[in-house]
Amino acid sequence: MVINLPGIITIMIDQFIINALVAGVMVAAIAGPLGCFMVWRKMAYFGDTIAHSALMGVALGIAFDSENPVIMIGTCSAVAMLLLFLQRDRRFSSDTLLGILAHSALSIGMIVISMMDRFRTDMMYYLVGQILAIGTDDLYTIGGVVFLSAVILYFIWRPLLSITVHEDLARIEGVRVDQIKISYMLLIAFVVAVSLKVIGVLLITALMIIPAAAARTLAKTPLQMIVLSSVCGIISVISGISISNMWDVPTGPAIVLSATVLFLFGRFFIRARA
Repeated sequence: MVINLPGIITIMIDQFIINALVAGVMVAAIAGPLGCFMVWRKMAYFGDTIAHSALMGVALGIAFDSENPVIMIGTCSAVAMLLLFLQRDRRFSSDTLLGILAHSALSIGMIVISMMDRFRTDMMYYLVGQILAIGTDDLYTIGGVVFLSAVILYFIWRPLLSITVHEDLARIEGVRVDQIKISYMLLIAFVVAVSLKVIGVLLITALMIIPAAAARTLAKTPLQMIVLSSVCGIISVISGISISNMWDVPTGPAIVLSATVLFLFGRFFIRARA
């Protein structure tokens, strides 16, 4: 019996690429719309805060001999809720609180990491992601979180938009401001936690912000911007994975640079023609 080893290797590589594309497209499809509200509310640093808390969650999970994503989701959610609680103190701006939480979470994560020799060798894996290592179980987890997040966002996006435009007026109109803000922050926490393997701690915020910013240069209405942000994110993922596969460069940074090219194209070329 002759084993076609090159053929088997080709099939395995193709499966890696397919898994990466599916995972990346799912994450980009929800990250863009969530990023739109971050752009509108000028909360870009919030994504970094949650990403840093995700690294802390990874470190704590490894410390307890568990890589269960529930630990990351729980850590990210706890930091998001802590931020919402601290924002009640009007003496400090949101940027100040975000800076405190982001760097505190990162410091805790780095301290825990420094105490574990077996963790240090995988730092780049968590910082920039390893989308080509996505397995079937990861796809189920990402797909479940993305689907749930999309359903929730569908129901809250209009009141969330009202809060973004004018929070006090939205409250007067009967919008449950606190509940909507909690839901939105938890959505970001969930998506960041499951996206860690796709694009990493350092770049996940970019996958939210840059496609949203690119969509803003093209859209005329909030709904158009939400839809286009998903489209821009998906194009960035497909382009980034293709570039990584052709030129053997890190996939996460390639995805982010693809998104940046889309933003620059929309910002300068499209606007110039208009």
